[in-house]
Amino acid sequence: MSNNSHVYKQIELVGSSTKSSDDAIVQAIARASETLRNLDWFEVTELRGHIKDGKIEHWQVGLKIGMRLEDGD
Repeated sequence: MSNNSHVYKQIELVGSSTKSSDDAIVQAIARASETLRNLDWFEVTELRGHIKDGKIEHWQVGLKIGMRLEDGD
């Protein structure tokens, strides 16, 4: 396969955080990178949270993450 083309596998994750939606994204990507290789991109697909006593208790962010498949040289 040419080095100029790539094939990706896509997975879906949900990150959560009590701090912010951005932190939920960072936490999901950090955890995924502990066991997965070649993470290349992400797309936010959902944004939601839990409310308690009129305040945001925690954020949940749905993500699609693209992983570049390794060449089969």
